[in-house]
Amino acid sequence: MKAIIIGLIISAAAVFAILPRECFGLGWGGDVLVFLRGALPVIAILIGLIAIFIGIADIKDRAEAKREAKKDETANN
Repeated sequence: MKAIIIGLIISAAAVFAILPRECFGLGWGGDVLVFLRGALPVIAILIGLIAIFIGIADIKDRAEAKREAKKDETANN
């Protein structure tokens, strides 16, 4: 329950910071957009690397499953 309350408070603070000053906010919206434009390529690279590692692990798992299936097939004969 504490985690939910803390999460809601942090989310509300983030929204408050992004709102324009005219709407009772801090007016950091432009700064947030600049940060996101700069961070987006880095985030895309990290997501791509994670996808590559998952793909490699999947290929290895499939190869291992085929080896196990052949091993079981030869043991049953």
